[in-house]
Amino acid sequence: MESGNKALDTLEKYVLGPMSKVAQWRIVRSVMAAGVASIPFIIVGSMFLVFNVLPETFTFLEGFFNNTFFRVSDLYMLANKTTMGLLALYFGIVVGYEYTRIYAEEDELNMSPVNGALLAMFALFMTVPQLVFSNGEMSLVNQNNEDSTIIYGWEMVEDGISRLGSSGIFSAIIMAILAVQLYRFCVKKNLVIKMPEAVPSGVANAFTALIPAFVVAISVLLINGILIALGTDIFQLIAMPFGFVVNLTNSWGGILIIYFLVHALWLVGIHGSNIIIQGFLFPILMSNLQSNIGGANIPFAGELNNAFIITGGAGATLGLVIYLAFIAKSKQLKVLGKAAIVPGFFNINEPLVFGLPIVYNPFLAIPFFVAPMVTASVAYWAVELEFMQPVIAMMPWPTPIGAGAFISTGGDYMAILVAILCAVIAFLIWFPFIKMYDKRLIAQEQEEESAA
Repeated sequence: MESGNKALDTLEKYVLGPMSKVAQWRIVRSVMAAGVASIPFIIVGSMFLVFNVLPETFTFLEGFFNNTFFRVSDLYMLANKTTMGLLALYFGIVVGYEYTRIYAEEDELNMSPVNGALLAMFALFMTVPQLVFSNGEMSLVNQNNEDSTIIYGWEMVEDGISRLGSSGIFSAIIMAILAVQLYRFCVKKNLVIKMPEAVPSGVANAFTALIPAFVVAISVLLINGILIALGTDIFQLIAMPFGFVVNLTNSWGGILIIYFLVHALWLVGIHGSNIIIQGFLFPILMSNLQSNIGGANIPFAGELNNAFIITGGAGATLGLVIYLAFIAKSKQLKVLGKAAIVPGFFNINEPLVFGLPIVYNPFLAIPFFVAPMVTASVAYWAVELEFMQPVIAMMPWPTPIGAGAFISTGGDYMAILVAILCAVIAFLIWFPFIKMYDKRLIAQEQEEESAA
């Protein structure tokens, strides 16, 4: 037990401590806020997509849909195209807003979050059109063939403007950072137009953003112009390092590392899912989700996390909480299990994490690490080997086991089996550890009763 505590202390000192500090970075908090803010819209858009692919699963509906809903599918699918097709815009606006708000509150700067959001959107839109430098002249790209349709620099795809979709999320984040930092620089150096106190705040804020808007415009145009002259642009440049990160996170080994880190954070009382999944990886998951909608077969997308990997909550504890409620002999575990079983079916297990406890408990650390890494492997290979369909729709993370898997894969029955299989495997990993832990607590309870 002592060696287990030493291992936890070492892990916290050299890995988890630095990671928790990174999680407090202002830009990381802003990206997390953008991810949370976009989820309701992504879920709504996904539901229309699931509805549209129902006849692929329930083939007896095909004739009915052809004669009814599919006649107006271009209308109702706008709800999907204006969510999944504009993810970069959602992220850019919210990151700009939150990043500015954090600076305004924590550094006590006279910065308007609305101005920050608009400046971020302004910077993003200046980088979206594609230009080419030829014969000493820069001109907007016009191209219309089987490979692409680019009209006056704007590349059009089925979901709308290509660079405003999931592929542009990282560019939107970078442009938001640049715009807000330039805005902050102008405010700190008093490079703003100050209006008399009698002027309404809305009007005053608008004029405050005037000089920063010029600075943002000149800076972005200058940077983009230099890159275009060199044969690239901001989107292409940003895509290179982030493309490497995407490929790394979508490998089997990468996913194992991700879930090790997520649960290492949980083990010391830090919400690992919020920091790693929502904070760092959410843009990648959304980009992969959009790729899957377009026909790709990427395992790590959307809510693969809660639908398959951590059913019941962090550590994949659904089977564990059922065991505690109905089979465990310890009075402490029985009470805890009955209190936690309903939340557990909705992927909420803080009562277990802090009440069992799992946090700072070396005895339960092994299954807490191993179970989600194994279920992540099962889910990854189930998609990779095409045993089930990839995730194409975003579901609310508390959706119960089976339902989230079925709907998020567009109605694949095999996804239900994989989700249940993951939960069973996770419990089999937990079983010997929780059984020994149960016996240990029974002995403690008997000693306490004898002493009483």
